[in-house]
Amino acid sequence: MAIGVFSATRATIEQRTLRTDRWWLQPLITVAVLVLFIIYATFRALENEYYFAGPLLSPFYSPCLSTICIEGAAHFGAPIGSVTIFGLLISPALFILLFPLGFRLTCYYYRKAYYRSFWMSPPACAVAEPHSKYTGETRAPLILQNGHRWFFYAGLVLNVILTYDAIIAFKNPEGEWGHMSVGTLVLWLNATMLWLYSASCHTCRHTIGGRLRNFSKHPIRYKMWSWVSVLNHRHPTFAWISLFVVAFTDFYVRLVASGSINNLYFF
Repeated sequence: MAIGVFSATRATIEQRTLRTDRWWLQPLITVAVLVLFIIYATFRALENEYYFAGPLLSPFYSPCLSTICIEGAAHFGAPIGSVTIFGLLISPALFILLFPLGFRLTCYYYRKAYYRSFWMSPPACAVAEPHSKYTGETRAPLILQNGHRWFFYAGLVLNVILTYDAIIAFKNPEGEWGHMSVGTLVLWLNATMLWLYSASCHTCRHTIGGRLRNFSKHPIRYKMWSWVSVLNHRHPTFAWISLFVVAFTDFYVRLVASGSINNLYFF
């Protein structure tokens, strides 16, 4: 007698699930949060203003590399000229958002989150998914998920740049060093959470020690791997916190740049 999913020895259950708890609540919250973030990020990327209030620069526009960047926002020069499509001027944010977006879209944790919430594959444990077959990430377009490590490396470069932005935030609007404001703390919080998100990434853990066959011959890498392994347990937490913080950082810079609030200086 055949043994397997369709075995005669197994009970036939017509219901999608026998769970009686609110298993649908978590995927629903995930959909709501991600959709709201996508809407906000898209709006800010296309708004093309209120992203720089010296010395504060929004992470959505950093690095600002276009010649149409607000004066003072291009910390690394402006190698990209103004670009228009169908007569519409392309926002500087669109030149760099591809990399953090690609990093999060291909992230192992975020794959689990949006596969379950948007595609219901599956939406929860012990809940049948609506798809009739499963091909995994072996064909287009999901095979592109294998590019995660390259987006990880690009994300590290952006983390360095955002850390530089946080250092610049110790200036006052006149460009003088040795000052600290609420905006300084906000930019440092953003850089810190993004570093924790990157350092806790599965790719980071594998890059540091995943290919080692003998840890005793590589004591430094083993120690680093041990530290990253501790962070790796909290990767989902850092993923969500960093997402909220990067949106809050942009929102704070927008409020200051639009004149809605003043950036309070401590000294």
